[in-house]
Amino acid sequence: MWLPLLGLLIGILVGLLIPVKIPVAYAKYMSVAVLAALDSVFGGLRATLEDSFDHSIFLSGFFANTLLAAFLAYIGDQLGVELYLAAVFVFGARLFQNLAIIRRHLLKR
Repeated sequence: MWLPLLGLLIGILVGLLIPVKIPVAYAKYMSVAVLAALDSVFGGLRATLEDSFDHSIFLSGFFANTLLAAFLAYIGDQLGVELYLAAVFVFGARLFQNLAIIRRHLLKR
């Protein structure tokens, strides 16, 4: 359980020390991809607390969700429709749901 937290802390430190400039044109894609990735991470934490974590499910979900969310944003741009909002809604709702379940699980301990 400590290894993912250590990786998260190292990732935050690297992100703060090495700023990456993302062009404004890619802001939609990155925001929805980050939201999808966070959803997968919170889902992985939830599965770990429920003793049902599977590495292959986590990794495939992480990359599939992230790529699908970015693809939805791209297709929406091509069609002139704000299609990325569907991904924002779904991943945002799942993120809050996973966080609530994690919180309840930790408070019961």
